[in-house]
Amino acid sequence: MMSNSTNSARQRIAGLLDEKSFMEIGALVTARSTDFDLSQSETPSDGVITGYGLIDGNLVYVYSQDASVLNGTIGEMHSKKIAAIYDMAMKMGAPVIGLIDCAGMRLQESVDALNGFGEIYAKQVAASGVIPQISAIFGACGGGLSVVPALSDFAYVEKENGRMFVNSPNAIEGNHVGKCDTASAEYQGSNNGCIDGVGTTEEILSAIRQLICVLPGNNAECGREDECTDDLNRVCENLAGCKEDARLVLTHISDSNLFIETKKDFARNMVTGFIKLNGATVGVVANTTAVFGEGGEKTENYEAALTARGCNKAAEFINFCDAFDIPVLSLTNVEGFSATECSEKSLAKAMARMTAAFAGATVPKVNIIIGNAYGSAYVMMNSKSIGADLVYAWDGSKIGMMDAGQAAKIMYDGEPANVISEKAKAYEELQSSVQTAARRGQVDLIIAPEDTRKYAVAAFEMLYTKGSGEPVRKHTAK
Repeated sequence: MMSNSTNSARQRIAGLLDEKSFMEIGALVTARSTDFDLSQSETPSDGVITGYGLIDGNLVYVYSQDASVLNGTIGEMHSKKIAAIYDMAMKMGAPVIGLIDCAGMRLQESVDALNGFGEIYAKQVAASGVIPQISAIFGACGGGLSVVPALSDFAYVEKENGRMFVNSPNAIEGNHVGKCDTASAEYQGSNNGCIDGVGTTEEILSAIRQLICVLPGNNAECGREDECTDDLNRVCENLAGCKEDARLVLTHISDSNLFIETKKDFARNMVTGFIKLNGATVGVVANTTAVFGEGGEKTENYEAALTARGCNKAAEFINFCDAFDIPVLSLTNVEGFSATECSEKSLAKAMARMTAAFAGATVPKVNIIIGNAYGSAYVMMNSKSIGADLVYAWDGSKIGMMDAGQAAKIMYDGEPANVISEKAKAYEELQSSVQTAARRGQVDLIIAPEDTRKYAVAAFEMLYTKGSGEPVRKHTAK
């Protein structure tokens, strides 16, 4: 009879996949080592259940660690089963989903266990950018094992029992679990930069199912397209009132209001995720200055500034989209950079990563300016100058070096207030208006906020056949 942990390992698979679609592989595998009385222990499936199945008809490969077998520790055969699943997934072009509940390396197998960790890492690296990789942590995930969700494209942590850590809280100088539980789902979700969501087991499995249904199975599928039943020209009433909260804007313009946010608790001033436009999956990157609750009240406020965490979050997401041929839509409302000592240590490098990700991506790229777009922070946010294919701007948005009032104060320092006010008005008209940017070709079209959806749909439809590099030709002009 199976223990509760075994049931949990199998129940997680059953809750994740379409009913009766799971086919187990390697069910009869057991540990080979006999050192330190290991031969006296039963090791069914060597502590990991592996196989394949369907999620809404989409093929996926799954491994689920069984904490009832030597605490789910990784030994030689355990790692070989996971490596074999990766090999099959890459051959078939289908995602890998890892359900983690593991006490780490199997001490009885020592160097074989170490080698097994390396084999798993190597398979993940080989699969990166080839097939989507998703991890979900339901128990312990510590030390070297924490690299597994970090190497994945998406990761989740169960809020009660999931624990992710490199060092346990009590091993950190000056800390203990009662002071700050650095291994908790909440702490990791907000700070480590690789957790997409925290929730109950049911919420996590549902989130993974939803994610699989918008992602391509591999990097050769040219993105993901499904049937669209929403009106392509749907007017989004009162969208201008959502300007501060990009999450609301993205939800309103997406097919059937579907918005799947990634890294949702990390760097919340930068929003990343997926929407659907005419059935096609589109990756989105957006600055945001506020979060509104269900009752319409403002629950969070942020500066319209780029931060190191936000830039790194955006860069990683853009690179994923580019690898899997997923078009990128950005919403820009930014005025500068975070001015703190902490940010100053790493902001320049993070800004460079995001700029390089936007500029280097060869997928269709569309930018919509929904508020202020000031200075080099705007340039980095998918501007025309670094490679955006189309740039739209909402009526009333502003584009320029900086706020007109600040510019006038700098240029006319020492002048009377009425002179500065007059010069600020002139500066805004000549240098900060969206019309000025449009006349210089930096904005392709000025649109009403409520028409955002139809213009975004049309933009990506036009860019559908976008190629990269110079066109192929057999002759030159005469």
